[in-house]
Order: sequence, then structure tokens, then C-alpha cells
Amino acid sequence: MPTTADLERMLRDGALRVTRPRIAVLSAVHDHPHADTESIIGAVRANLGEVSHQAVYDVLRALTTAGLLRRIQPHGSLARYESRVGDNHHHIVCRSCGAIADVDCAVGDAPCLTASDDHGYEIDEAEVIFWGLCPECSTARSS
Repeated sequence: MPTTADLERMLRDGALRVTRPRIAVLSAVHDHPHADTESIIGAVRANLGEVSHQAVYDVLRALTTAGLLRRIQPHGSLARYESRVGDNHHHIVCRSCGAIADVDCAVGDAPCLTASDDHGYEIDEAEVIFWGLCPECSTARSS
């Protein structure tokens, strides 16, 4: 896990001012990958005390725009945030409990998939979500 000094450097490298809420949100997302906003708010409040929902939403938006966080939203799910950015990895989602795990690129370098027809686009990323049952839900279902 990154130290406070690491988080401050990330913010500066992202051309963002270093503030306590930004450090707290960035730390919470590093500590809780794929967390939804309410979970992040809870972690930030445990660290800082009272902070508004809007402040956390604003920080999440700023960190995502700066490329320090990635926002994902699998179908039927709330938005989730993670600190693993810039590597074009994918996700696997449990259809039963909603657990999410990272999956490295399917094939080669980013983007790891080649579109059958790129329609003239210069493709730089492919977002893939694999769906299935996690080991716990798979075991429970077969019992």
C-alpha cells in the first residue's frame, strides 16, 4: 500500500493540489479495490471524520479525470473505483454476489483485442468484463 508521501506525489504528478480529502479518497480506493462510492465514503469518514457525500464524489471525479483512478460500472452494478490504471486490464464479475476481480489482458499488449471493423477509429483500449460465478457462489450452488 502506498504511503502518505506516495499519495501526495501521485496527486502532484496528476497536477492536483494535495488536500486531506484527496489523500483520504486515494488511500481508501488503494485499500479497497473495486469499492462503490458508499464504501469509499465510509472509509474516508473513518479516516477523516465528517466529510460530505458531494466532497467524496467531487474527489472521485477529479482523481478519475487525472488518471489516478479508474471507474468501472459492470451492467446492473453501481460505479466502482480502483487504483490500478494504465494497463488496460479487465474484470471478472460474479453473477451471484457481485464480487469483482482483476484479469490481465486476454491477448498481448493493450488494446489486447482487435476489432473486426475499427470504422476508422484509432483504438487504444478494450474494456472486457467476464461474467460467471466466484468459487464461493459456485460451491454454494452445487451443494
